[in-house]
Amino acid sequence: MILLWSTVCASLIVGLVAWRQARLTAKRLTQLSEMHWELRYQHGELRMRLQRLTGEGPPPPPETPAAGPIAAGPIGESFVPLSSLKR
Repeated sequence: MILLWSTVCASLIVGLVAWRQARLTAKRLTQLSEMHWELRYQHGELRMRLQRLTGEGPPPPPETPAAGPIAAGPIGESFVPLSSLKR
């Protein structure tokens, strides 16, 4: 019986220590995530500031591919909402 209770107490202690460690890890993860996004924001600001100081413009946006035959339907074809089909 003593072995059973000592096993239960040891398991409880290990569980509490693991729970505390998980809480500390979650708190640290939150702090690191906030620092990451703050650094990304500051990096973007510094990049824009450097571009303004050097006179370079922002990079051009990526070009979109031309509309293929799927996107361009026949004349007279248009979008019909499902609510109008239910009537």
